[in-house]
Amino acid sequence: MDQKRIGAFLKALRAEKGLTQEQLAGQMQVSSRTVSRWETGSNLPDLSILLALADFYGVGLRELLDGERRPQTPAQDPDSEARDTLLKAAGYSEEINRRITRNIHWSAWLGVAALGVYMVLESLGFADSGLAAAAAGFVLGLAWGILLTFALLTGPWGKLFHRVKRKVLGRFFDKKTDPAA
Repeated sequence: MDQKRIGAFLKALRAEKGLTQEQLAGQMQVSSRTVSRWETGSNLPDLSILLALADFYGVGLRELLDGERRPQTPAQDPDSEARDTLLKAAGYSEEINRRITRNIHWSAWLGVAALGVYMVLESLGFADSGLAAAAAGFVLGLAWGILLTFALLTGPWGKLFHRVKRKVLGRFFDKKTDPAA
């Protein structure tokens, strides 16, 4: 799957509709920076947003995942087309999950490393006074912050956090794009 190609296609579709990134962001309830990342291919929308984009632009999910319009052929088998699209979407979903898992692992290891640095500073007696004590306190706070965030976002609270964030941002974008507000 070529992210740059998908991003370029998303940008072309937005341009065809005559929308700015800010306007599309309001429609999809995301930030304009997120739309920019989609269009450069540095990040891609999750599957639910990808489905909403396909509906919004009037293209098929398979076309979005391929990064180009597909010619309509009347002889195509609908079951085969659906199967191919589902396989493509499953691969897309696996890629997104792989990236998220990699980022979570790196964050967790950063937290563990920060905790290790604190333990070394503490055991050597550098965390007792002065600048070293401030640095040790910062590192300890960083370690606990990362590990607590990791625990919260990967557990059942992570789904709740995501839903609340979407709801709050949705209200913000609704007010921002509604001329009566």
